[in-house]
Amino acid sequence: MAKVLCVLYDDPIDGYPTSYARDDLPRVDHYPGGQTTPTPQGTDFTPGHLLGSVSGGLGLRQFLESRGHTLVVTSDKDQDGSVFDRELPYADVVISQPFWPAYLTADRIARAKNLKLAITAGIGSDHVDLDAAIARGVTVAEVTYSNSISVAEHVVMMTLSLVRNYLPSHQWVLDGGWNIADCVARSYDLEGMHVGTVAAGRIGTAVLRRLAPFDVKLHYTDNHRLPESVEQELGLTFHPSAADMVPYCDVVTINAPLHPQTEGLFDEKLIGAMKRGAYLINTARAKICDRDAVDHALRSGQLAGYAGDVWYPQPAGPDHPWRTMPHHGMTPHISGSTLSAQARYAAGTREILESWFAGAPIRDEYLIVDKGALAGTGAHSYSTTTPAAR
Repeated sequence: MAKVLCVLYDDPIDGYPTSYARDDLPRVDHYPGGQTTPTPQGTDFTPGHLLGSVSGGLGLRQFLESRGHTLVVTSDKDQDGSVFDRELPYADVVISQPFWPAYLTADRIARAKNLKLAITAGIGSDHVDLDAAIARGVTVAEVTYSNSISVAEHVVMMTLSLVRNYLPSHQWVLDGGWNIADCVARSYDLEGMHVGTVAAGRIGTAVLRRLAPFDVKLHYTDNHRLPESVEQELGLTFHPSAADMVPYCDVVTINAPLHPQTEGLFDEKLIGAMKRGAYLINTARAKICDRDAVDHALRSGQLAGYAGDVWYPQPAGPDHPWRTMPHHGMTPHISGSTLSAQARYAAGTREILESWFAGAPIRDEYLIVDKGALAGTGAHSYSTTTPAAR
């Protein structure tokens, strides 16, 4: 029997919900491109309920315990002597979400003598040291595509919020004001602007498709160029690198995975090469941007706005400069954790577990590391410092 250690975020401050704003979810059975949504043999949760918090438990407790497995669910992961660190040496499986990541460092993987499988309930497995997982033979999997559209919608929302100066305008209403001049002094139309994405994978391409109807000029850079038919359909301009693209763009959105080639990409030099008054949107990973360079660019006016919902570390401390820098639209890491997305990534987590317990292959699109090498989606999206994995 296996021990499953699941790290999830805390319940709402007023307790786990007993009712919800909506009674159901739209049915989505496949993603753009044809990949089916998760297809577990069964589920023990109601779609649309809060599953990503401790009490929700990703809907896994009945499934695991009825089969004799042990499930430990905690939000305590970072402080000395945390529940996560105490339970980790005995865990066969570790599950966490990018929004509340259990950082599986090389040291932690070395101490996790029984660890065989690390699952990201969602997408993005950079909180796992992939080199250490490869060296130890730990399988790493994530529920690819489960919340890609959720994130793409968030990018569009943040883009419009910054360009139209929505959040400060809303604050005037909350404060009882009617200060139209203050609201519109930083408000522009998105129409006609040049918008570029760093990476055009599932999320980046979904962002491009959703922004095309706004009559913007679309740009992208990616290691894998899109088919010519897609470029023509959306009127895309391809650039070989971010450095080549950003001088043309009024809005830049980052939709790349974090790996050694993207870490620190948006430093003072690259941000300085952007148009003065451009907007930067980052729902990918915080470490793709230099923390202080973003803060300085907003204060100097080089950037007109920065929005995102990714931080490092997560959760961010109360003194993190991104909480207080001007002209920002930051949220905690929520873009991919809508109740709609939770139903998919909870089902996908169970699908991965069902396959693993049965000794059956895990879907190739869910695999990041397997059999001592990058695999599946991981081979396409990630790079490591392990030569044998290339």
